[in-house]
Amino acid sequence: MCAAVLEEYCGSVFWNSSYVEREDPDLPVCLEQTVLVWIPLGFLWLCAPWHLLTLCRRTKDTRCLSRLYTCKQVVASLLFLTAIAGLAITLAEDFGPSQDVPTAEKNPTVYYTNPIIYAVSWVMVLLCQEGLRRSGSIDSATLFIFWLLAAFCDVFPLQTVIRAALRQGEIVDLPRFCLLCISFGLEVIALILSGLADISPDAREVVKKNPEAGAPFLNRITFNWFNSMAIKGYRQPLVQEDMWALNEEDATGYISQHFQYYMQTEFAAARQRYQKKLAKKQNKQPHNETFQNGLSSGLGKGISQDVLMMEARGKKEDEKAKKSKKKKEEENYPTSWLIPTIYKTFKGILFESAFFKLLQDLLSFVSPQLLKLMITFTQDKSSYAWEGYLYAVLLLVVALLQSLFLQQYFQRCFVLGMKVRTAIMAAVYKKALVVSNDTRKESTVGETVNLMSADAQRFNDVTNFIHLLWSCPLQIALSIVFLWQELGPSVLAGLLVMILMVPINGLLATKARKFQIENMKFKDKRLKIMNEILNGMKILKLYAWEPSFQAQVQGIRGQELNVMKKFAYLTSVSTFIFSCAPALVSLATFAVFVVVSSDNVLTAEKAFTAISLFNILRFPLAMLPMLIAAIVQTTVSRKRLEKFLGGEDLESDVVRHDPSFSSAVNVCNGSFSWEKDGEPQLKNVNLDIKPGRLVAVVGAVGSGKSSLMSSILGEMHSTKGFINIQGSLAFVPQQAWIQNATLRDNIMFGSPLEEKRYQEVIQACALAPDLELLPGSDMTEIGEKGINLSGGQKQRVSLARAAYSQADIYLLDDPLSAVDSHVGKHLFEKVIGPKGILKDKTRILVTHGVSFLPHVDEIVVLVDGVVSEVGSYNSLRASKGAFSEFLDTYAKEQNNKNPDKSESEHGLGVADEDLVPEGDDTQPDSPLEDTVTATLKRGNSIRRSQRNSSFRAARNGSKRKSGNVEEINKGQRLIEKEAMETGQVKFSVYLQYLRSMGWGYTAAVFLVYFIQNIAFIGQNIWLSDWTNDAARYYNMTYPAEKRDTRVGVFGALGVIQGFFVFLGTLLLANASVAASRILHSRLLDNILRAPMLFFDTTPIGRVVNRFAKDIFTIDEAIPQSFRSWILCLLGVLGTLFVICLTTPFFTIVIIPLAVIYFFVQRFYVATSRQLRRLDSVSRSPIYSHFGETVSGLSVIRAYGHQERFLQHNEATMDENLKTVYPWIVSNRWLAIRLEFVGNLVVFFAALLAVISRDSLDSGMVGLSISYSLNVTQTLNWLVRMTSELETNIVAVERVSEYSIIENEAQWVTDTRPAKEWPDAGRLQFENYKVRYRPGLDLVLHGISCDISSTEKIGIVGRTGAGKSSLTNCLFRIIEAAEGRILIDGVDISKIGLHDLRNNLTIIPQDPVLFSGTLRMNLDPFDRSSDEDLWKVLELSHLKEFVAGLPEGLQHEVAEGGENLSVGQRQLLCLARALLRKSRILILDEATAAVDLETDNLIQTTIRKEFAHCTVLTIAHRLHSIMDSSRVMVLDAGRIVEFDSPNNLLEKQGHFYAMAKDAGITQAEITSL
Repeated sequence: MCAAVLEEYCGSVFWNSSYVEREDPDLPVCLEQTVLVWIPLGFLWLCAPWHLLTLCRRTKDTRCLSRLYTCKQVVASLLFLTAIAGLAITLAEDFGPSQDVPTAEKNPTVYYTNPIIYAVSWVMVLLCQEGLRRSGSIDSATLFIFWLLAAFCDVFPLQTVIRAALRQGEIVDLPRFCLLCISFGLEVIALILSGLADISPDAREVVKKNPEAGAPFLNRITFNWFNSMAIKGYRQPLVQEDMWALNEEDATGYISQHFQYYMQTEFAAARQRYQKKLAKKQNKQPHNETFQNGLSSGLGKGISQDVLMMEARGKKEDEKAKKSKKKKEEENYPTSWLIPTIYKTFKGILFESAFFKLLQDLLSFVSPQLLKLMITFTQDKSSYAWEGYLYAVLLLVVALLQSLFLQQYFQRCFVLGMKVRTAIMAAVYKKALVVSNDTRKESTVGETVNLMSADAQRFNDVTNFIHLLWSCPLQIALSIVFLWQELGPSVLAGLLVMILMVPINGLLATKARKFQIENMKFKDKRLKIMNEILNGMKILKLYAWEPSFQAQVQGIRGQELNVMKKFAYLTSVSTFIFSCAPALVSLATFAVFVVVSSDNVLTAEKAFTAISLFNILRFPLAMLPMLIAAIVQTTVSRKRLEKFLGGEDLESDVVRHDPSFSSAVNVCNGSFSWEKDGEPQLKNVNLDIKPGRLVAVVGAVGSGKSSLMSSILGEMHSTKGFINIQGSLAFVPQQAWIQNATLRDNIMFGSPLEEKRYQEVIQACALAPDLELLPGSDMTEIGEKGINLSGGQKQRVSLARAAYSQADIYLLDDPLSAVDSHVGKHLFEKVIGPKGILKDKTRILVTHGVSFLPHVDEIVVLVDGVVSEVGSYNSLRASKGAFSEFLDTYAKEQNNKNPDKSESEHGLGVADEDLVPEGDDTQPDSPLEDTVTATLKRGNSIRRSQRNSSFRAARNGSKRKSGNVEEINKGQRLIEKEAMETGQVKFSVYLQYLRSMGWGYTAAVFLVYFIQNIAFIGQNIWLSDWTNDAARYYNMTYPAEKRDTRVGVFGALGVIQGFFVFLGTLLLANASVAASRILHSRLLDNILRAPMLFFDTTPIGRVVNRFAKDIFTIDEAIPQSFRSWILCLLGVLGTLFVICLTTPFFTIVIIPLAVIYFFVQRFYVATSRQLRRLDSVSRSPIYSHFGETVSGLSVIRAYGHQERFLQHNEATMDENLKTVYPWIVSNRWLAIRLEFVGNLVVFFAALLAVISRDSLDSGMVGLSISYSLNVTQTLNWLVRMTSELETNIVAVERVSEYSIIENEAQWVTDTRPAKEWPDAGRLQFENYKVRYRPGLDLVLHGISCDISSTEKIGIVGRTGAGKSSLTNCLFRIIEAAEGRILIDGVDISKIGLHDLRNNLTIIPQDPVLFSGTLRMNLDPFDRSSDEDLWKVLELSHLKEFVAGLPEGLQHEVAEGGENLSVGQRQLLCLARALLRKSRILILDEATAAVDLETDNLIQTTIRKEFAHCTVLTIAHRLHSIMDSSRVMVLDAGRIVEFDSPNNLLEKQGHFYAMAKDAGITQAEITSL
């Protein structure tokens, strides 16, 4: 019916099969004139409205007309003219003057309609191109596809006309023939033009920074725009500066903004749902009313303390309680809002990628059908050759389309994963800035950083493959449908085997997960210990405790490896099942098929179509269980993220800013607690501080001084009352928080630089002398946590930051305790005090220093969280209340206060003078030298080359601002940039790994896998032979025994293959566990033996990274990628072997393909590897900045700098995204090129099969093509695995880099001292000189002295005079440059380090504790009995504290001793010293961080218990050493005075000046 109408319309035959059933087929003219015209134009008419919309919008036309645009429009106009010409010819023929025979028939309708349709279409094209220009697009995908279709469809009519002309020897219809050729030529030109990008001049800059923005359609789908980076990466290792700018929609700010927008609405909805649920519950349980009320009030904001308390208790209860607790836990915060938020934010990309995935899935089923046609074609020798060529071309086209769709889908999915990760990370950071202290307490900094790294990464990984949730079932269903067509019901047998695999796999997966969780537990435990070991390395060395901790780590590592081994065995079982699966499935199906009835003969097309369908099936069946497991893991992450992101924010209403109050700070009847419903730490506080006053807050330890500061900052919960503040705040915390930035940035803290004010602050905070000595002056980079500054310097920088900030109110939380007394005086006078630079501001100063109190306007005395008295110094002295008690305890020197007033003032003047180095001309270079040693002591790893010259300059008084800026930049990096390997990984690294695995294992693994591959090939060749039986036994009954042999051998080969895979995987598992063990113990052994210098110059994070990430890679990633790589390599070789076996011609094609492949692979691996490295390097700043932010939250909030930190975080994350995005693209770039090579393999296999079809049997053709269909994926995997193996093997390189560090001296040598040594405790220094590193200046310049047994020596000196260096030398933390130290006549450099260190005792400056029991902290080797321990605890005044703990000596100490106060930690260190009972005790400024009370306890214990020992005290406070037998005064590494305190005071030298500063007079000494 339809055909008849069309035939009338065309005036010729529409379709007749005789056209194609011949050697040279052709299409009927009518078909060419209708269908082939309508296809491209229909496409154009569908898509055009989209482009025409832009013309309707009235936009200002800013873009100029480019040459390309003009050319496009000219071509379209010419085409329009050809259409008009076509119409004119028809009109001329029908109505022209030459029409002399009126009866001649008119042209059919088609000759009128086609030109008209074309003319309209070309006008539409003109308009579309103008619309494109206005919208600013660079090209159009739709127009490109339209031109492609138009040119393709015009090929057919063209070749028909040409063939007709050649047949007849002349051109019948010349005008139309010319027009056809012209329009075809124009269409080809238009096609080429539409493939070029039209970049306007103003967009060129953007394109330079981001080539993707200027990539035309073809480049976008083949990722050609990435070529320049691939080439660059191949020529030289990429660096961060080579990265391209991000697209706007991929940048953190953009993503975060959208995510936050949807998050707020979703979260609000979730909170409402949650509160409704609570209300329902409340109505159900009236008896529980009170508890619930408390709960719901806490929960209005999301989280409740009660429930958390219950959880904590519930941990110890039995299973039943656990279940109910789980319910509790789930319900104490609004849930299930995160996934909808993610969906709404990114739904665009989700749907796009789903569309591509659907197309690709459908196309993947076309290949098996084509394969079937191909095999039928080779069997049927009568069919025409062109059919074969058509199938070959179709195979190629389908494969190409499939590749393009698949890569677009992957690109979108991976970008989506990246965006989700970014959104979550940004949200976590944003939340961390406003989170309340309750929520903060629940998770440690580490756990919060984990949310950002691990949990966000989990979401990233799942979103990459989220579409498989619907795509896998779809693929499975389609495969079954097609298989049923081939083999009928016997498919069910194979399907049954597959379905049985799923629960087995699931079972194995759950088991594996259990192992994995156990493994994570051990890993966390091991890393926690490692972290502490590295943080407390100095203590371990001083106490010689390394072996104990090494044993602990090795123990945990052993357990970890055992679990790993179990996990590996499990994996090998699942691999066995997985590799047997295809063989078993095809065996079951084919066996059932041939056994069911004797009519069923296995033909080639049936067998190989089935096999290629089974291959499609394998993927979804393997992926589904994995995906489900991943989703389960992600739900855990989801809960954690929802709990954190939905947690309570800081209450913004605690602190008011009401301008009607006259005072600066007003606290009205306030009670404040740290926890929502906890006991208030501050009760009924009333304070009224007028603007411009200096108020001191004093009180004993734990009386709530710091809490008062926090409450004014609004960090605490107010249970009643309120606080009002007028003006901005600046805050100096007790423990200075220093950022990893330059010193100047730390002080300016985001404010603009005003040189004058800046210099003023530097001078006032006594930082000028320090700047002189830092290698880059104030541009020196400060390490993480201020690692290269001393405690005092950190505190001064923190104070300078406050002073520079020009706030109205200054909260100073004991900033003077960490500095020397004379520096303290200087700071008080120049900054804080009545004459300081802050004299007009309101200052609240918490202090322990009694000497400052007379100078303050008002004193607030706190006792146990209550303000006991407020008033001026004199009035409080007179009232004889808590304050005068406080003074009597702490201030002996205040006895004769008034007559001494003038002198102390005078003393301050002296101190000032001493601070100025030029004033002291007796030793012109001393102050310089001394601070040098100080800065060096803090472990500056600075190249010394330009250092010395700069000193000379400084001494000559010239400022060193001039001088080579380059040099300064070189010197100011404190911490070397992490060595990032570049270029190819050396082959020796692979060998090193194989050596750790063992050569025997390695060889066996290769051999076993090789045998397995042979079995695989054998099985398939057997199958192809089997299918040829169909031809041999044509129309005969198939003999049963023959059938059984066929099935039997086929099955046996399949099982052998599985068994060998299993064996290989087992061997590999054992080998890799062995390698892991060897590499880790080598690393650990070496790190513990590294000298202290190494830890001073290497950030801890870098070392921890070796133990965490790199060891993890060696444990888990390398074995996996190694195995996959071997299997892939053998798979590819096997495939090529089979194709060459069937069609020997193929060998010729292999060579060029291999060359292409090799080049693509080399380019990719070089680029991808470096992008991976850049990614990990640029990722760590995100986490370290986050960790830094969390630890400095109170400071950031006090200054109100949250926004600045948010922006910094966005910038840091963008830097990381700049490396992640190209990496994603590089994978697609590679995949599309490799798949192209793979598709060519398929094409040539098919083509050669067609060419040599007479010599081939159908079984072989099936084998060769079904193999080649598989090669694409395997090729892709091979490159992926090669590059992954290369990326991962870097871990071995990094671990071995730290396994060859130079070690310190041996722990135990052959010359061992006597058992009782040292029994007298006599110390002799003989011309002792030392430097921190070869090539540096001396720190101690020839010290000689003799300290006899049981002498008490005080060692004093200004900061950096070499006091601490002296102790370091005694313990041989640094080795002598010249001279020697004798202890009881034994030269300490001749004995082993442990023999030396075990016999000395030190109470270090900062008390370091390790997490573990109290007992382990005192006695890690379990050498002492319990009563010994209790005895020393009693002596160190800790007995009642420890006895009061529920676990006593087994009390768990938190990481770094966080759950003990600083004083208690210090006392524990004292207990350690008492326990060691050695004859020589060194006290290193142990009293600097402790309040006077604890100080007194320690002093008296030491005087009593160590009376029989030689004691060296390095003192900050001169009071503590006034009763020494002798005092050693050090200056610049030399002993300047050494005598009894009285004699020194009479001498009126250095010591006298210091004593005077500290307000000590001769009279007091005698009274002592």
